[in-house]
Amino acid sequence: MARPSVNVYKITELKDAGGDKPKFGSEIDTSTGMPAVFKTALRPDTLSFIHDQMRKNSRQAFGVSSRAGHWASAESWGTGRAVARIPRVHGSGTHRSGQGAFGNMCRGGHMFNPTKVWRKWHRRINVQQKRLAMASAIAATGIPPLVMAKGHRIEKIPELPLVIEDKTESLKKTRDAVNVLHGLGVWDDIVKVQKSRRLRPGKGKMRNRRYIQKRGPLVIYKSDNGITQAFRNIPGVTLLPVSALNILKLSPGGHMGRLVIWTASAFKELDRIYGAWQKNNESKMKNSDLMKLLKSDAIVSALKPRNLDGNKRTSKVVKNPLKNNGVMMKLNPFMARKRMGSKSSEGKLTDAKKSKVEK
Repeated sequence: MARPSVNVYKITELKDAGGDKPKFGSEIDTSTGMPAVFKTALRPDTLSFIHDQMRKNSRQAFGVSSRAGHWASAESWGTGRAVARIPRVHGSGTHRSGQGAFGNMCRGGHMFNPTKVWRKWHRRINVQQKRLAMASAIAATGIPPLVMAKGHRIEKIPELPLVIEDKTESLKKTRDAVNVLHGLGVWDDIVKVQKSRRLRPGKGKMRNRRYIQKRGPLVIYKSDNGITQAFRNIPGVTLLPVSALNILKLSPGGHMGRLVIWTASAFKELDRIYGAWQKNNESKMKNSDLMKLLKSDAIVSALKPRNLDGNKRTSKVVKNPLKNNGVMMKLNPFMARKRMGSKSSEGKLTDAKKSKVEK
């Protein structure tokens, strides 16, 4: 993507349009420079790998019960009976007795290699690879053949990257958001999403994800002044702040080329976040001297002062109240009276025994 500048569009109502309902179009409002991140080399291999690793970090642990397949009382019959040595259910007088049990080849037995919850579910991702994948995904959003290959309907869109004025960030009504999509020529992509809605095959229908549909355009903004409220109810539309872009949203399925609508301020923010040819990005750590950071006034002022008295906090010794009377009295002050009553009753019993012996 070597264009030096990109047009910024604004939505206008068409005066001469026929029909009862008003129609909307777009016209060039101004232009802005092309961010340097759009010149990044496309790396579908790195993007696919990072996407796969990131998806694994949202998994929940699952595993079968440790006793699954072992509920029956079974024991092998041993050799000499011309049957397999698999454990067999005890008993008689029922079909279950004598049937094989426990093995993964038996009905009601355990599975092969039972799943465990301590599997390695999450993956550590290299930061530099993640940055390259993100830059490559952003660059691919400005190439029309890749966007069309992803399945988006962009025949009526004026150009890519598609940038609109900042007034869009202040929209709060879905009606106004629909007019914006009509004016930009993106509504055909929304219709494609609506037609693609269908029942999910498999068990997911019973797990609160009954329907599936294709992805529509991605709207990226700088500040949310109501834009999320306006676009959130349109099928297929995803919204993201430019400060928190996500590869899983920019390249669903690990395939680059999603249709993206940028607001002008978010588009200009890319050079600050991802850097330009003349300057580095401002999101990286500028000072890597750890000792200097730890001794800085900003960090020291937020920490508690050092304890120079030498009075170290020792771990509190937990005492058993059943063996320690003082601890028991703190927990149950009535215990003293109870013990005194028990002693007096014991004294009475001993006196009665003595009197009987003397008689």
